Amino acid sequence: MRRTAQIGRLLRITQVFVRHDLDEFISALHLFGPYRLLLRSMPWRWFRSSSVPRARRLREALEELGPVFVKFGQLLSTRPDLLPEDIAEELSRLQDQVPPFPGDQAIAVAERAYGGKLDRFLKAFNPQPTASASVAQVHFAELLDGTPVAVKILRPGIRPVIERDLALLYTLAGLAQRYLPDARRLRPIEVVDEYSNTIHAELDLMREAANGSQLRANFAASALLYVPRIYWDLTRSEVMVMERLSGIPISNIAALKDAGVDLRRLAHNGVEIFFTQAFRDGFFHADMHPGNIFVSEAGQYIAMDFGIMGTLTARDKQYLAENFLGFFRRDYRAIAESHVRAGWVAHDIRMDEFEAAIRAVCEPIFARPLKDISFGRLLLRLFQTARRFNMEVQPQLVLLQKTLFNIEGLGRRLYPELDLWETAKPFLERWMRDQVGPRAFLRNLARELPKWSRVLPELPVMVYDALQRSTSASGQDGNEIERLRQEVAHSQRRLAVALSGGGLVLAAVMTYFLGKGQPIGALSMVGWLLGLGGAGLLLVASLLRRPIVR
Repeated sequence: MRRTAQIGRLLRITQVFVRHDLDEFISALHLFGPYRLLLRSMPWRWFRSSSVPRARRLREALEELGPVFVKFGQLLSTRPDLLPEDIAEELSRLQDQVPPFPGDQAIAVAERAYGGKLDRFLKAFNPQPTASASVAQVHFAELLDGTPVAVKILRPGIRPVIERDLALLYTLAGLAQRYLPDARRLRPIEVVDEYSNTIHAELDLMREAANGSQLRANFAASALLYVPRIYWDLTRSEVMVMERLSGIPISNIAALKDAGVDLRRLAHNGVEIFFTQAFRDGFFHADMHPGNIFVSEAGQYIAMDFGIMGTLTARDKQYLAENFLGFFRRDYRAIAESHVRAGWVAHDIRMDEFEAAIRAVCEPIFARPLKDISFGRLLLRLFQTARRFNMEVQPQLVLLQKTLFNIEGLGRRLYPELDLWETAKPFLERWMRDQVGPRAFLRNLARELPKWSRVLPELPVMVYDALQRSTSASGQDGNEIERLRQEVAHSQRRLAVALSGGGLVLAAVMTYFLGKGQPIGALSMVGWLLGLGGAGLLLVASLLRRPIVR
């Protein structure tokens, strides 16, 4: 039965694609050849117009196929490394055009989640939704104490629909893997895997609530961004209750002007919020389209909808900062080296060729005024260039690049003369200074010292136990025992060098700061002790030329 339903759905997909004159996509997958030929022969095909761009026809076909395909198209729009630029740009315009479900169904979902009548948990609940999307919709309500809240409720029956269409997407991805000549680069099954993870995360409102709560904590002391409070005692996997906020939609520029909001400052604040999320926190809102952003009358951003968030590791942040600053300084060698240092491009590439390719991408950009240069487009060009040198696709960076596109577009709608570099360059330079030098060294030391304080006292016992086990396993093999002991001696000498060098460097840094009048003498003493202790250990190990622990 399920197989029959899947075939029926595939026939429907074929019909929609052919009607939108996209049958080349179906032909490429070798899907339902006779049926496709039959559809092509229909009279309505005789007078079709080819003036509509292919990208727009694809977007309209996905909208007709329903919410799962719409959201899949939205995901693909974040992967311009996989798609032609015109298609990626058009798919970014996909919007969830889904009618709301009835209020009595929303109440039923909430009562099932709470295990009781809704009036036991909420004083009032408006059955008329205020916003509706493919996965959930939002209703206004009041807590028992009268506090106004917004209640997000998962669309009933959405899980089976998503699982059905996910199975279809995997079928189509398998056909693409088999028949498309570019399948190895496109990796269609991995793309569907990525989408499956994203859509399943959106189906769990507890996870979205956790994302919102983390973002709120990150900006608790900031006047730039406000994130609504989550009411955890009323939040479930299918229901999320959060603080109800009022604001002006970011797209309503006329209303913002009427409220006296400084649009130039608002645009620059948006850029600063983005870079703060990406570089300070490594945790950013990755779905910042205008429907998810509001502005208070005081000019503070209000963020909504935390279903899609991105994360960056320390290496990701270092890579991005080095690339942006290298671009500011037109230091293309530094950009090339940052790709190799990050491990995303092989060490054996011709560095001069890679540098020349990056220069060919970046130099034409400088022909334009700085205020007209797009960060997002720069990153896209770098990814495309690096791909020619077999750079692995980094989904988190592509998601960040797409978010940056959204921020740029939003900022320039607010204030067409927005110069992103004016905000970004000082921010990135401060961040880089904070990541290198004495202060960064001390911060990393403070973070790692507790781990070393636990491990170092145990090292002699660990080495001794290892030798004892080796002796037992080796029996009377004296040569093997001696070889192991020599290895231990070598390791001990390396440890001694590390302790000595690291401790003396720490002591020197502390002494420097003491000279500046900063009260860190205790750490300085720790540095001297580590340095002297390591030096002593090194001296003993060198003199004896044998393991200190026997």
